[in-house]
Amino acid sequence: MNTAEKIRQFIKQNFYAASTMQLLDESSLLDLGIIDSTGILEVVSFLESEFGIHVEDDEMLPENLDSIVKISAFVDRKKG
Repeated sequence: MNTAEKIRQFIKQNFYAASTMQLLDESSLLDLGIIDSTGILEVVSFLESEFGIHVEDDEMLPENLDSIVKISAFVDRKKG
């Protein structure tokens, strides 16, 4: 399972989203109401434990964490 698939699976299992079947990798998780500010913290905790990275406070931005594609790219950058 690749990074994006792991992230999608986590989101489906941990956040209520009536439209998860339609959840595209590019879909804004914030705009769709799938995650909120508390949800971001849950995602960050998952990323840190699953991928062995550390997410700094100043990295908790929509540019990094607002879609499956953005989260996956962020993880890949952090892993080097």
